[in-house]
Amino acid sequence: MYNSKENSRHIAISGNIGSGKTTLTDLLAKHYKWEAHFEDADENPYLNDFYEDMQRWSFNLQIYFLNSRFNQVLDIRKSGKTIIQDRTIYEDAFIFAPNLHGMGLMPTRDFENYQKLFKLMSSLVQPPDLLIYLRANVPKLVQQIQSRGRDYENTIRIDYLTRLNERYEAWISEYKLGKLMILNVNDKDYRDNPKDLSEVINKIDAELYGIF
Repeated sequence: MYNSKENSRHIAISGNIGSGKTTLTDLLAKHYKWEAHFEDADENPYLNDFYEDMQRWSFNLQIYFLNSRFNQVLDIRKSGKTIIQDRTIYEDAFIFAPNLHGMGLMPTRDFENYQKLFKLMSSLVQPPDLLIYLRANVPKLVQQIQSRGRDYENTIRIDYLTRLNERYEAWISEYKLGKLMILNVNDKDYRDNPKDLSEVINKIDAELYGIF
């Protein structure tokens, strides 16, 4: 496996839909001169269909995400660069796929097949050197989803976001794979408030470059 070096780190940002992952990933990449790896939501061939008919397309969508993020992590570790990633491979397996299964939107046969594939893939990759979790309540998520105006997100239900939030909190409470930083973003605006962004940067500096 590849070893983490001073000039080669994997930083990942996790959080629910609308928590601000992409915005913070972009801002931190520019500040630190890191390379950013984003979700390819606009190029995802299943996303529109999924939000129209979750039961029909849930397995296809989750397999697409799993494959995409597995390849992302392999590329990150091979690159020799410090890379910041928008969302992790673990969120698909511990939050989104189990949530779809729990809601009756992914058959047990498909879910078990998915879990076996994730177990194999996760055994072949290293976890992030630092995971940053963006904690947001549902009203904050709804506000940010509405403000970005993606057509395919118009049909997202409140109960769906609520279930995802519950699973995120359960996952983060058990996360032991590496360094973890939790940021409460309910009253933060990293794009338009320099003070909010500066606070995060100071925390990251201490975590990555501190003496201890």
